[in-house]
Amino acid sequence: MKIEFYKLQASGNDFILLDNSKGKSKVSSALYEKFTKKYCSRKLGIGADGVLVIESSKKADFKMRIFNADGSEAQMCGNGARCVGLWASLAKGKKNVKFDTEAGLIEAKVKGKGNSAAVKIKTSTPFGLKIDLPLKVSRRKIKVNFVNTGVPHAVIFVQGLEKIDVDKIGREVRFHKQFKPAGANVNFVEIKGKNSLAVRTYERGVEAETLACGTGSLASAIISYFKLNPRVKQKKAISLSVSTKSKDILKVTFDLLNKVSNVWLEGKVYLVYKGEIKGA
Repeated sequence: MKIEFYKLQASGNDFILLDNSKGKSKVSSALYEKFTKKYCSRKLGIGADGVLVIESSKKADFKMRIFNADGSEAQMCGNGARCVGLWASLAKGKKNVKFDTEAGLIEAKVKGKGNSAAVKIKTSTPFGLKIDLPLKVSRRKIKVNFVNTGVPHAVIFVQGLEKIDVDKIGREVRFHKQFKPAGANVNFVEIKGKNSLAVRTYERGVEAETLACGTGSLASAIISYFKLNPRVKQKKAISLSVSTKSKDILKVTFDLLNKVSNVWLEGKVYLVYKGEIKGA
């Protein structure tokens, strides 16, 4: 059996993409889980943070499924969705697409041509915002913020971001009873200016720090704006820049009209290579 795949990356988040949109038979989640665990391995496989699966959809151009490196299926992945936007431009010749996810309908727009381009996505409306939740972590009391931007995210504000032990603290917060049963991705944020911030993220499913996280950048930007502007209730086209661990800059824009809406995430996406697996 031959399986064609695309290897793509956005801000250092890398993915294996499989196109099963014309598949005559439905592939089981168990088979995708097995494939993901095998080929996401950095030492023994292709190497990736996750696998993106394209399937047919009756209500959009196609459906995107995302499997974390540990084989678990996620509802949404921001940088993965941006990779799908570039893939649609390269494979389908479409620069504007809408696709279905477990977190709702996503719109992607591609600027530019070729194997690298700026891709922006419009995501589902964030929900579950909570500010300054008291948590006890490593025998210390800290304040943690929370919002779901397609997947659950905890946001912790720090100083000296580069010195933070992201894996240790992130793991404790990720599995904290406050966020059970689903757990949460954990973002450590340092404010750099009025409209700029730096973020490091511990991701569920990968169970380690990644070079970037799209939905984490969205969560961090939205909560940062609320913290910096607690009295603002009505404003359109709010824009913040997010510096990731990979040093790529992501642009987050949204409207705040009593609630957050019209949320967009933008940054560069790259096709690393196309390949073929034999005997998967």
